[in-house]
Amino acid sequence: MQFPIFAVILLVPGRSLTSTSSTCLNISQRFLVFLTKYSSSTTTQCLKMKSLSEWSFTQPNLLTHFNIDPVRENFVRRVTGCVFSRVTPTHLKAELQLVSVSQDVLKNLLDLDPHEEMNPSFANFLAGNQLLPGSEPLAHRYGGYQFGYWAGQLGDGRAITIGEYVNSKGTRWELQLKGAGKTPYSRNGDGRAVLRSSIREFLCSEAMDALGIPTSRAAAVVVSKDMVVRDQFYNGRMKYEPAAVVLRLAPTWFRIGSLEILAKEQEKLNLKQVVDFTIEHYMPTVERENYVKFFETVVEQSSALVAKWMAHGFTHGVLNTDNMSLLSITIDYGPFGFLDSYNPSFVPNHSDDEGRYSYLNQPKIFKWNLACLADALQPLLSAEEQKQTADIINRFDDIYLEQFMSIFRRKLGLSQPAKDEVGLIQLLLDIMQQGRADFTQTFRQLGDIHLDNIELSEEHWALHSVSNHRRFSEFIGVYQASLKETQTSEEERHRIMNSVNPQYVLRNWMAESAIRQAEKGDFHLTNLLLKVLRKPYEKEDEAEALGFSKPPPDWACSLRNPALYVSN
Repeated sequence: MQFPIFAVILLVPGRSLTSTSSTCLNISQRFLVFLTKYSSSTTTQCLKMKSLSEWSFTQPNLLTHFNIDPVRENFVRRVTGCVFSRVTPTHLKAELQLVSVSQDVLKNLLDLDPHEEMNPSFANFLAGNQLLPGSEPLAHRYGGYQFGYWAGQLGDGRAITIGEYVNSKGTRWELQLKGAGKTPYSRNGDGRAVLRSSIREFLCSEAMDALGIPTSRAAAVVVSKDMVVRDQFYNGRMKYEPAAVVLRLAPTWFRIGSLEILAKEQEKLNLKQVVDFTIEHYMPTVERENYVKFFETVVEQSSALVAKWMAHGFTHGVLNTDNMSLLSITIDYGPFGFLDSYNPSFVPNHSDDEGRYSYLNQPKIFKWNLACLADALQPLLSAEEQKQTADIINRFDDIYLEQFMSIFRRKLGLSQPAKDEVGLIQLLLDIMQQGRADFTQTFRQLGDIHLDNIELSEEHWALHSVSNHRRFSEFIGVYQASLKETQTSEEERHRIMNSVNPQYVLRNWMAESAIRQAEKGDFHLTNLLLKVLRKPYEKEDEAEALGFSKPPPDWACSLRNPALYVSN
């Protein structure tokens, strides 16, 4: 059995880290500016929500900071010398239906009155049929390593950034329509998204945020009676599916592949502009042009992200370098999946025959991708700075282990580090794997029982899978000793565990049930899942009645995630 915290490989020779000089005053001043800009005040909290007719995009930063493709015609081609291309969303012509809306995004991120979802113009806005004032639609040029091989130019093939918005709290968001039509980067695609993939991205984005995992957000999904042709499982069986569009948001959509294409094409000025922009707007403690510190920040934040993925049983499915954000947020939801039974070799993407992007492999893939980021930064680094980035990469193992243990310690309710905590977690995961125990509910139910007098009812179905294991009593003994060592009471253990171990995650069968219902024009289950997943630690009556915290139904075992990954 392989333990996830050790699922990391060495990639580059180790070097000692040489600290870089910095101006403390400069960093402090920038940090204060950042705090002022991004903190919310009582005044901004009380600002009136805007109607759709009152709402407009903020003056665009992207157009003024970066080179824009001089070719304005929207056709598939190789693009050079720029970061963005101007595009226009392709209208959906048939009847539109609003599938679901995240009230939290509308109200708290976009300052938009939630009642505007009833406005007929809202669906047209989501579909890309109607652009609001200040919109400057763009498609981003990037490249990436896909399944370990350089794929060349990729880019936004079906995602169009329609504008930027700085909200009443001072937070900047880039709004994208995913599925709004062709761009210069669509390759062989049609630029469209379908309902099933749109619902999955919408629900998972909002679910991950509620779990406290850094992620892009999703405001709404709209579906059309326009049909597109898809080979869902790449088996030659084509079918018509309804076209849909997701309105999604991120502080920035820059990713590792954003820098790689510029480094590969020797566009040093463009490369520098993207990194400088990221530092200036999103890394207040990094001094300007301190690219080693920039890299170290990405490494630290990325290790924290993947540790959170592992702690919640989340597997991304397509961890190519073009799908890893420079801000270390989860982006580009394709054939993702949450663990049902604990299987470290779980692969949600059926086209990943070698299991490169399995659950267990995610930390080492993060490390591999970050080494690619270090390579992309080389044109901006001196020889000494390149040695420093190599040393940072070699410290990824320790950085990740610290993040992993911090989270898993709390999953077991330990209030502080314990002497045998690594062995304790290792033992539990061994038992879970051998007993095929449910990942989410084993931890959740462990937080519901009393260790001094273990009595399991039918509700503790996941614990039955581990309690019969020959080493379960050994685990309980080590567990109780660790709790005593850390002076963690039963009451405190329950409180900690129930605050970090969710009752609900977006299991594959749950998403599939919502999709099947939605394809018949019924969006109730999609909206119920949104409601439940926005409060994943609280029991919900209808969710319990539908079995969302029960063993997956038998038919769930036969589900395969479709080949959802195409150009974003």
